[in-house]
Amino acid sequence: MRILSFKPGHDGTTALIEDGRLVFSHEAEKGSFPRYGELSPTAVLDAMARMDGPPDVVCLSGWVKGFHSTEPPLGAGYFGFDGSETLVGESRMLGHRVRTFSSTHERSHLLSAYGMSDIEHGSPCYALVWEGNIGSFYEFTPDVRIRRVRAVLEDPGNKYQHIFALADPSSPPQHGGFRFSNAGKMMALTGFARSSPVSRAEGELIEYILDQPSILLTAPKEKLAWSPFHDIGVESQEFKDLAAKHSKAIFERFLAVAEQELTRGLPLLIAGGCGLNCDWNRQWRDCGLFPEVFVPPCPNDSGSAIGTAIDAQLHFTGQSKIAWNVYSGPEFLHDRTREQIRDSFDEHALDLLQVAELLASGRVLAWVQGNCEIGPRALGNRSLLAAPFERKMRDQLNRIKLREPYRPIAPVCREEDVSDHFDWDGPSPYMLYFQHVRDQRLQAVTHVDGTARAQTINAGENPRLHGLLGAFKQLTGAGVLCNTSLNLPGRGFINSASDLIAYVLDRRIDGFVLEDRLYVTRPGPLALTGNEDGTA
Repeated sequence: MRILSFKPGHDGTTALIEDGRLVFSHEAEKGSFPRYGELSPTAVLDAMARMDGPPDVVCLSGWVKGFHSTEPPLGAGYFGFDGSETLVGESRMLGHRVRTFSSTHERSHLLSAYGMSDIEHGSPCYALVWEGNIGSFYEFTPDVRIRRVRAVLEDPGNKYQHIFALADPSSPPQHGGFRFSNAGKMMALTGFARSSPVSRAEGELIEYILDQPSILLTAPKEKLAWSPFHDIGVESQEFKDLAAKHSKAIFERFLAVAEQELTRGLPLLIAGGCGLNCDWNRQWRDCGLFPEVFVPPCPNDSGSAIGTAIDAQLHFTGQSKIAWNVYSGPEFLHDRTREQIRDSFDEHALDLLQVAELLASGRVLAWVQGNCEIGPRALGNRSLLAAPFERKMRDQLNRIKLREPYRPIAPVCREEDVSDHFDWDGPSPYMLYFQHVRDQRLQAVTHVDGTARAQTINAGENPRLHGLLGAFKQLTGAGVLCNTSLNLPGRGFINSASDLIAYVLDRRIDGFVLEDRLYVTRPGPLALTGNEDGTA
């Protein structure tokens, strides 16, 4: 059965599942389109180009006709977990009769985590969906039905970022200053917090925000002008302290319910945008309540098209599991010939030891292999790579990416070496957990609080990157590299040769690896080592 699924709205995505296998998941932002973008004609056309024939089922992930979840529903709508809102019908596509299917946005999160996990079909487990609007625990029963255990907190994701908007003088006045990028910046800033008791002003603000209904509609910034944190600046120490305490308060609300209600020792699945919070994921893993915790690489809305397709597969076939690969995004667009590339770069056949030597000498290289990753994290196919040893490399990469200097740079590590460098055993393939850094040499990837969000690679998942890490270890003694996403500011991953060339030249990157070729920028290394113009 061929199931084509569309997720409208922000993080728009198309996905195809065929006979229980994820064929592709194309996110609208990939290919240098705006981050968090709505489903675009380009994404739809890219998906159609990869299909061998018409689908049997066309899915629409439930959504809304507007900004907020309170607005009129699109398809099956936003809320609903038990399948009662699911819509099934018939239509035509390109002259062919197709079945149609729409289930809720809430179920898209639940089914994406369940269907992509290693938990066997019919094995009971718990699930947590926490995202912009939903914050609830659930249980999957042996007949793959879903019951809600407890609704914990409305709007956890919106409330998490709300204090960033409150403190940021540049935040927009609409919708309480909401911006999708706020949450990731918040996660970075919590690492700078001092250890201190919650003050009266901090406690009043945290409690007000956590108890506020429909916070984006009811708590504009001017309504919170009474708070001393209003427009205080997100890089102030006072805000960093508040950010950590606010994050802790949200997690503790959920943990208290889990300790009371989730007592059967079942695995936990995590979905929703808050599943990108590496600190919270680590705490769930270490809390002792669950024998296993699974977070898919696309826990945010970029996984919703997959989740709705899995839900349709369950409805029509009774099967809830899929085979999938994290590198199921769009293919790279080779819109420049090798002759055109050689106008600005010296070309070499790929030699991993040569690439490792360049990186060990302080060069920064773009790295492009195969298809894009699914989800928002660069996992070794659309990456900027660099040596992990010096703090100035972190600053250099943030300047290249035009990011705030407080943002950390993540490491990628060989799976077999991870415990040598971090307090972690086994795989962590999707960059979704914090680890404490053991290896004091890794200054470029160590955040101010001593943590990193490492991605592990093994030879089966990504043999070429694994081989490069091995060559780098041979030279330096550490099979670890800086790994940050290959993208323009506010854009999804670069996915064409023309964008890649322009980016490397504009940002003065030392070169790039594209499949089996190494291209070194002429007339020589131009890495940004100091000021924006490249001078020291």
